[in-house]
Amino acid sequence: MAFDLSGVRRVVEGLLDDELQLWRDADGDSSDELDEETGELKPVGQASVPLWEGSGAIVRPGQLSVAPPLDGVVASLPAPTVYQALLPLSAPQVMVDDVLSVSRSVRDEQLVGRRFRVADVAVGTYAVVRMVRLEVID
Repeated sequence: MAFDLSGVRRVVEGLLDDELQLWRDADGDSSDELDEETGELKPVGQASVPLWEGSGAIVRPGQLSVAPPLDGVVASLPAPTVYQALLPLSAPQVMVDDVLSVSRSVRDEQLVGRRFRVADVAVGTYAVVRMVRLEVID
């Protein structure tokens, strides 16, 4: 017997309050080149093409559920540049080196205008949301 999770999916997708854009390099070359004069990374090759635009959430790992530390327990903390994206199942499959940009964020206005490189697509897919690991580009 299958569970009907459409109600849960609607609730979770209502929590995805960042407006995101997904980009992929048109020529398949996702590397950036360092401009040694300015210190900026600039794309090489053709421009990226937009694949998708919609609601999602950019979060730090563990940000959605906070657990207090236990005495004597050593915990490893994520690197400060590691983020995760929560995407609706209706979003297209992402690939490593795709770029997510944030055009609007209700929770964190400092995310607006930031770009993230997809570092890992195998973080998890659940019945209501897809998770991918990100790295900060700028």
